[in-house]
Amino acid sequence: MADYLPILTMLILATVFVAASLLMSAVFRPSRPTPAKSAPYECGIVPTREPAERFPVRFYLVAMIFIIFDIEIIFLYPWAVIFERDLHLFGLMEMLVFAIFVFVSFVYLISRGALDWGPAKRLRPLISVTSERTSESTVRRVGPEGEAA
Repeated sequence: MADYLPILTMLILATVFVAASLLMSAVFRPSRPTPAKSAPYECGIVPTREPAERFPVRFYLVAMIFIIFDIEIIFLYPWAVIFERDLHLFGLMEMLVFAIFVFVSFVYLISRGALDWGPAKRLRPLISVTSERTSESTVRRVGPEGEAA
């Protein structure tokens, strides 16, 4: 039990720190919201319109793919350094199999379009525009104050 005492101490200290942080932020936070404080803030510029679009899911897919391959490389290098003298041909074959799996998964991701940054491909044709729809009825007009006109 004495071997686990440092781990238990760190666990208790971490729990106390989290609880104290939450308590202090609840006690000392500002409690008088105003419209100016609730407005989004971007580099000192007051936003006058909504952003053009949200981040596409492909952005996050590329980030996750990068993390996956980065972690594989991080674990691959120390493994190769430590076991290079002990494994010989078996280690080489094991690494080749691993590299083939990684390469096949990367080719699969590319073939599925995970790294395509161009416009999305349309699966069905666009709906035909009727004469009833005009730019006056479909476009939201924004005034100089950022409010709908």
